[in-house]
Amino acid sequence: MIQFDVIRQYNFPTTIRFGAGTSGELAPHLKGLGFSRPLVVTDPNVRDLPFFKKIISDLERQGLKPELFSDIHKNPVKSDVLAGKQAFQSAGSDCIVGIGGGAGMDVARAITLSIHHHRDLFDYDDLIGGDQYVTEDVPYFVTLPTTSGTGSEVGRSAIISEDDTHRKRILFSPKLLAKMVFADPVLTMDLPPFITAATGMDALTHNMEAYIAKGFHPMCEGIALQGMALISEAIVIATKSPDLASRSKMMIASLMGAVAFQKGLGIVHSLAHPLSSLLDTHHGLANAVNLPYGMAFNASGMEQPFERMAQAMGVSGSSADSLITYLFELNEQLELPTKLNAIGVKEEHLETLSGLAEADFCHPNNPKPVSREDFLSIYKKAL
Repeated sequence: MIQFDVIRQYNFPTTIRFGAGTSGELAPHLKGLGFSRPLVVTDPNVRDLPFFKKIISDLERQGLKPELFSDIHKNPVKSDVLAGKQAFQSAGSDCIVGIGGGAGMDVARAITLSIHHHRDLFDYDDLIGGDQYVTEDVPYFVTLPTTSGTGSEVGRSAIISEDDTHRKRILFSPKLLAKMVFADPVLTMDLPPFITAATGMDALTHNMEAYIAKGFHPMCEGIALQGMALISEAIVIATKSPDLASRSKMMIASLMGAVAFQKGLGIVHSLAHPLSSLLDTHHGLANAVNLPYGMAFNASGMEQPFERMAQAMGVSGSSADSLITYLFELNEQLELPTKLNAIGVKEEHLETLSGLAEADFCHPNNPKPVSREDFLSIYKKAL
């Protein structure tokens, strides 16, 4: 039987300290490396939570002088990053700590890029070859996840939107991988049910889309299948009656999803991203609602991989149809909506959403090609 009160270390894809209590290792780790003035980046919600205040107190008690930066949007924009860079420079910071979910991690990683790279931030957009300009060293960067969803703690990219158009840009470089991850499931124990459910469905989407993404990458596919299995075991318990085991399974499965989607993502993320851009919808919620519809689009001709996913998740029947039914039922169990109209989407939004989805960077890795008309049709079904 797996013990979840034991701290383990993994060295893949970076050094990960995983287990209850690892967040307490942050201060001695930084101090031991000679750092003294970390810029601690998080979001406004995490900033006010007791565990975050304890982390800051621990840093100060051990002689470090943390500078806090938390003035960021739910869906981060370029001006958030530029303000964070100014905070780093003004405080004379010497390293960066990202604490939070996807938003905090993305901003922390983008600030890390910006410190010694002085072109316009979006010159580094990976979709236009901007990674070629990531030539300088970056500050020492560590992460502490506080949700089990994006897996951004082990990411190498940051998604930042333009302030005016809200078009999403992707900043990428292997240099942006955290040098150390402190993955402490205790930090997620007090998350409210909605956040637990929505971020958990985000992690499930990562694993499922990575598994069926185009290309041959059996390492990512194996990780994705195990991630799906862990989420299926744990997500309802973690949402409704959390314990250390369920929270630990969700945190490691989230991390695994982010490793797996190095293979790619797909249609579900391209359906979800425009909802965040246009309507400021929580990313995990947008994925949750769209996941059954996107998977239904992909199912025909993909019977074998769908059967394997169903088996991994313990779905009775182990077929594409039974898997899609399971996804609808899972949303209902988690008290998440199964229709877009429940999250504020209206008929008049669909054309704009379809255009944004077509322009999104995820669906080229989908196992089937997706047209603007396909996106519109799926949105209509989901409405």
